[in-house]
Amino acid sequence: MEFDLQPQLRGERLILRPLQASDRQPLWEVARDPLLWAQHPDKTRHEPEGFARFFEGSLESRSALVVVDAASEQIIGSARYYDWDPELREVAIGYTFLARSAWGGAVNRELKQLMIGHAARWAERVWFHVGKHNLRSRRAMEKIGATAQFEGPRPLNGEMIPFIYYRIDTAGWRPS
Repeated sequence: MEFDLQPQLRGERLILRPLQASDRQPLWEVARDPLLWAQHPDKTRHEPEGFARFFEGSLESRSALVVVDAASEQIIGSARYYDWDPELREVAIGYTFLARSAWGGAVNRELKQLMIGHAARWAERVWFHVGKHNLRSRRAMEKIGATAQFEGPRPLNGEMIPFIYYRIDTAGWRPS
């Protein structure tokens, strides 16, 4: 069975579903908040050109999901799977952003629980690449039980940017 990179997942608060072209405007309404990107390595995503680059890349990936608030049925963010390696049984989860109204832990925790739980059917390890200076996201990784493994560069918009590589081994992982 092949890894389903665009599943439909449902939790208590969230619905995750495959990103569609028609999600562009509602996702832009979330992404246009500059405070979402204040610590992120790509601070252009709140600008029309930066968001367009991000959105098109997300669509082309065929692994992006929108995050929908189950109660209001409003799109509140997105995330995606990437770097799936079937031989090593590793995948990364990232490109995640959430509306500020969803900050504070419970929503991100449920989002990651759903995505890690789904990935665990195929992957033994899940990686998260977090910008070195993105302290908010680094704390969020630690809250869900991910451990920092090393620091290294990753390409972003034609530049090599320092990232911290966090890992969760799915075998012993328990949602926190």
